[in-house]
Amino acid sequence: MRSLLFIPADSEKKLAKAAGCGADIVILDLEDAVAPARKAAARELAAACLADRNADAPGPRVWVRINALATGMAEADLDAVLPHRPDGLVQPKAEGAADVARLAALLDARGTETPILPLVTETARAPFLIGSFAEARHPQLAGLTWGAEDLAAALGATGNRGPDGEWRFTYQLVRSLTLMAAHAAGVPAIETLHADFRDEDGLRQSSRTARSEGFAGRLAIHPAQVPVINDAFTPDAQEIATARAILAAFAAEPDAGVIGFEGRMLDVPHRRAAERTVALAEALGAC
Repeated sequence: MRSLLFIPADSEKKLAKAAGCGADIVILDLEDAVAPARKAAARELAAACLADRNADAPGPRVWVRINALATGMAEADLDAVLPHRPDGLVQPKAEGAADVARLAALLDARGTETPILPLVTETARAPFLIGSFAEARHPQLAGLTWGAEDLAAALGATGNRGPDGEWRFTYQLVRSLTLMAAHAAGVPAIETLHADFRDEDGLRQSSRTARSEGFAGRLAIHPAQVPVINDAFTPDAQEIATARAILAAFAAEPDAGVIGFEGRMLDVPHRRAAERTVALAEALGAC
């Protein structure tokens, strides 16, 4: 789940390019990217896109972002796409683990246990319930991600970034809570989108920062962002080599809790971080 690219589900032109976009996951968007008058058409096109795909062919996994439960449109979304077995669902405006359980119950009634990735910061109430994901550990929970635009609208804010371009405190807070709750729940934390798709350097830098903090991947809104995100969330050759050297140093001293390595003292957390780096690299075929 390095790169998750949103594609408006009512755009035949963009849907036709989904298979070759290079993302790990494409998200057919039935929510914010689709005007109310186009919802029915979007459902039909999303269903057709899912039905036409070749599950055995290489390419991204196909998820669907449904409309929020409170809109009354979610069940129509589910009835349209679930017969064609999307790989997962993105749940907008989720207010705590109870909302994920509500969606899971709708899925169960339709005979499926499709994975769910909730957006957990999009209402004024939602941040108070982020910790519930750590307690509930719902089996269909596939990760946690966050969003700043809907939250800003819910708060009546005129902006969510400061003059320096960094997130204002409120958004830093919910971002950190999302990251910690995801790890407490044992699922990936997914960084929010970088809205300026022309700002490649900013996307690269912020994505590398996100990975260093513990995020596993990132949302994208334009295909041009995908290779940058994939690269940022893939360990490079030097990082892999260093991780393997750390593991080798620990293996050489199996009874030591602390070892010396290149002028630093390393202990168990460093060994675990090296193990995660090597495992990720191997999973991605980066080594």
